[in-house]
Amino acid sequence: MNRKKSIETINSYDGYWDILVIGGGATGLGCALDAASRGYKTLLVEQHDFAKGTSSRSTKLVHGGVRYLQQGNISLVLEALHERGLLMQNAPHLVQNQAFIVPNYEWWDGPFYGVGLKVYDLLAGRLGLGPSKWLSKAETLKRIPTLEPDQLRGGVIYYDGQFDDARLAVNLAQSIEDAGGVPINYMQVTGLTYSGKMIDGVKLKDTIDGGEREVHARVVINATGIFTDDILRMDQPTATPIISHSQGVHLVLDKRFLKGSTAIMVPQTEDGRVLFAVPWHDRVLVGTTDTPVDRASLEPRPLEEEIAFILKHAAQYMVEDPTRADILSVFAGLRPLVGEGEGKKTATISRDHHLAVSQSGLVTITGGKWTTYRKMAEDTVNQAALIAGLPESECRTRKLRIHGWLKNMDPEDPLCAYGSDAVFIRRIIESDPGMGEKLHDHLPYVKAEVVWAVRHEMALTLEDVLARRTRSLILDASASMDIAGASADLMAKELGLGSQWQQQQVSEFKQLAGGYLPDCCG
Repeated sequence: MNRKKSIETINSYDGYWDILVIGGGATGLGCALDAASRGYKTLLVEQHDFAKGTSSRSTKLVHGGVRYLQQGNISLVLEALHERGLLMQNAPHLVQNQAFIVPNYEWWDGPFYGVGLKVYDLLAGRLGLGPSKWLSKAETLKRIPTLEPDQLRGGVIYYDGQFDDARLAVNLAQSIEDAGGVPINYMQVTGLTYSGKMIDGVKLKDTIDGGEREVHARVVINATGIFTDDILRMDQPTATPIISHSQGVHLVLDKRFLKGSTAIMVPQTEDGRVLFAVPWHDRVLVGTTDTPVDRASLEPRPLEEEIAFILKHAAQYMVEDPTRADILSVFAGLRPLVGEGEGKKTATISRDHHLAVSQSGLVTITGGKWTTYRKMAEDTVNQAALIAGLPESECRTRKLRIHGWLKNMDPEDPLCAYGSDAVFIRRIIESDPGMGEKLHDHLPYVKAEVVWAVRHEMALTLEDVLARRTRSLILDASASMDIAGASADLMAKELGLGSQWQQQQVSEFKQLAGGYLPDCCG
């Protein structure tokens, strides 16, 4: 995947793209892959980097949604469980089976959640990951030795999926290119173009070199997540906003707080959220919150009360109470929730997706969640193809192997997330053993991964590499700042850029990373 090649393709093509997708998050990437795999000439443009926003800031779960079952949204749970199964088949190098325990501290918890999770098993059908069952106190503590034992009666174990969201986004962008489509990052839509009253393209600005251009398409898909309303207002300045922004915060802790490989799921906190403590990349991810916010931002900041809320609830379930000093990184993401959310807690707004077509032919898809991205894309491309009058073509993504597909990789392999591409990274190391050196003792990444990200994953900035191609910033914000200089040096050599670029990148990244430290918040 090469940005220069994408630019050349865009500049050399004077005709109409069949489908143009705005937005390089989960939904936009899914739409572009669906369209390209059907044989439609497809272009995807993203204003920043792939999965810069919401799609790299999730709880890292591919799940049916136990909470949605509790709310009675059976159709969403059924769809999500089916899509969970398909994603595990289509990206086995990124999606793994994860065991969860619902700890029971009240006598009625066991029967209540046990029955509910049996329904969850039943809805999953043949795509289920394993049967839920009741565990005794001893069995529960054997699986999670650091769980608070006082008044613990036992637990209910069940199974869901876990993944690396940003890595999946990169693989989806690569899959689009594999299918004949053109994905490009750092390409901002500044306006829409029209033929009569119908949208026939977009105005673009390359935020890397400042270049501007127009491209035309038979149909344009608005898949911009938290920025959905901005594109709608480009089409219709008086458009009524449809998005309610909800902030979710996660804390990253050392593995000692959750020994073993089993996650904790607390079905009901005092604000109505599910709380997770999940082992991930040899760390513990704890979250999340549900805080209404007024506006969209590419870099939302956690609030002090959100951090306090998570620490308070984590302490109720962990033997060692985590403190602010134990937080390795804290990150926030905004959910683009749709529909009649006014006056309602954001935790109660539906996570169903929303598909609409404006009078000018703009197709808008928003809402939903990572687990159902493929189905959202299928529905959207079906509608977009109809609007554009494209030849009928069946969806191919149900069984489409995502770039990097490789079964039975060792989850302990530090290059596991690269799937079939891992062999090429190892070749970089074989040709230069120094490329096998770790970037930092507290992080699992080696120099060759920086080189690979620049050469083949369209990484253009230090943030791209340390936040999303690797997850250094998420796993340990302080350590990521320590390796900024060395990583920028590797990137500059690959990109043919000088010391001034390096210094600017290091400065910008350290300013960004400072916002992931626990003392950043207010």
